[in-house]
Amino acid sequence: MRKSWISMLLVIMAAVSVLTACSTSEEKNTESSSGSGESAGPVTMTFFAPQGKAPMEDNDFTKFIEEKFDVKLKWDLAPTDALQDRRQLLLASGDYPEVFLHGKFTTSDLQTYGKQGVFLPLNDLIAKYGPNLTKIMEEKPYFKEAITAPDGNIYALPIFNECYHCTYAQKYWINTEWLDKVGLAMPTTTDELYTVLKAFKEKDPNGNGKADEIPLTGAPNKYVWNGSIDAYLMNSFIYNDNDKYLIVKDGKVEFAANQEGWKKGLEYMNKLYAAGLVDPASFTQNDQAVSQLGRKEGDEIVGSITTALVSYLVDTYDKKLTRHQHWDIVPPLKGPDGVQTTGVTQSVGEFEFAITNKASEEQQIAAIKIVDYMFSEEGALYAEYGPTEGKGWKLASADEKNINGEPAKYTYYNLPERDPNVIVNESWSQIGAHDLSNTFRNLFAEGQDPLSAEGYGTRLAQATNVYKPFAPQEAYPSNVFIRPEDTESAAQLTTAVKDYVQTNMAQFIIGSKSIEKDWDAYVKGFDGLGLGNYLDIYQRAIEKTQ
Repeated sequence: MRKSWISMLLVIMAAVSVLTACSTSEEKNTESSSGSGESAGPVTMTFFAPQGKAPMEDNDFTKFIEEKFDVKLKWDLAPTDALQDRRQLLLASGDYPEVFLHGKFTTSDLQTYGKQGVFLPLNDLIAKYGPNLTKIMEEKPYFKEAITAPDGNIYALPIFNECYHCTYAQKYWINTEWLDKVGLAMPTTTDELYTVLKAFKEKDPNGNGKADEIPLTGAPNKYVWNGSIDAYLMNSFIYNDNDKYLIVKDGKVEFAANQEGWKKGLEYMNKLYAAGLVDPASFTQNDQAVSQLGRKEGDEIVGSITTALVSYLVDTYDKKLTRHQHWDIVPPLKGPDGVQTTGVTQSVGEFEFAITNKASEEQQIAAIKIVDYMFSEEGALYAEYGPTEGKGWKLASADEKNINGEPAKYTYYNLPERDPNVIVNESWSQIGAHDLSNTFRNLFAEGQDPLSAEGYGTRLAQATNVYKPFAPQEAYPSNVFIRPEDTESAAQLTTAVKDYVQTNMAQFIIGSKSIEKDWDAYVKGFDGLGLGNYLDIYQRAIEKTQ
């Protein structure tokens, strides 16, 4: 019996050995298939993205992608206003998805998670499976430079948002109907602007017999894009990037907000405020409050606004409304010392797409192919407007022109009316890294009349043409990679310095601090904030030698 039992055990062990060998062989075959980019069935993976009004799994573009690339997408979604908090919780817990489709990552995030091995380098995947990304990086080298970390790796991809009017967005809009009423021309200097705003306040340009006019309004940048009044006005005294307050001269980084020009700019804005020409709500109100000011029925009450988009104030899209038509941009004003400049933003946008170390080789290949497709013309079109012609887009007619007056290829105008009760769920729109370069944008028709509802894009482009010549030759890039050893200090210093500048600016403008008496103490305060280290960090970040 003992021999019989041993014989039976040997038979069982032999069978297990055969099964194990078969299993190993199958695994190797699967790995080999994965390595070649081929799969026996759909590749399943989870994408992290913001929660929309409709389920992402039912989205038309989602279904299109699943069929085209033989994948099955699962979704980890977060409310837009809580997206970054949710993303951080996932990363801290270690229970994060294979792919962040839309993660809103900073350059510091990329270096942190790249160094930890959480984010995989994309270089080899792009070289092997990303022809569209490779082409864009070859055609626009600054894009490649902007997405490459100091260690040479690409850890994430942004929306390539080459928006022309976004580049020179520190604009100022004025009510030209009021200009006519008070008998003044478009201001060209800071002194002329003071005269205009004083006339707006005192000469009843809305003709209602009430002193209800607001000569100049604005809003904090966090609510209205470039809404802070200094975003435009300070550039007549010293260059103001409206962000980190950095100036670049011959490659050398300087600070703007402690210089004499900055002081003179504050004095000018304090003069406007003391004369009752600046809306006190400019330092606190949000976009909804601004909209209510501009869309108020009856008498118009606003004379000018600092913002990138006049559509924050007045409705530019409703064909029945015409108030917006008498609003125009004010070119950069010449200051008392001859300074006449405008802010420029050099950026590719926030980083969205990243592949994590949870992804298998098969998932990595599928993910990079999907995002690379979104950098093709067809993929960008379908991602932004949906895969079905006649819904979010259609082919342009022969007489339709783009923003430059050239023949257009596509249009999103004159499409069938939508049922307002039906939630549109056909594209990923602004979700996920994809091509929104000028090359892609210029494929679309825009109304040639800048004052029509369809011509708002043309209007913004024409306004931007006025600002572009006044941009500095050098400007600090917005999304620069801080060196890894500086990331923690940079985050702390940047927050402290910006808060200090903005708090004191408001106090100097409204007069709760005296520029004459408190300026020296304000400048001295930067020493305690570590301004020298702040400048050194940002200097190192733009130097090519590592």
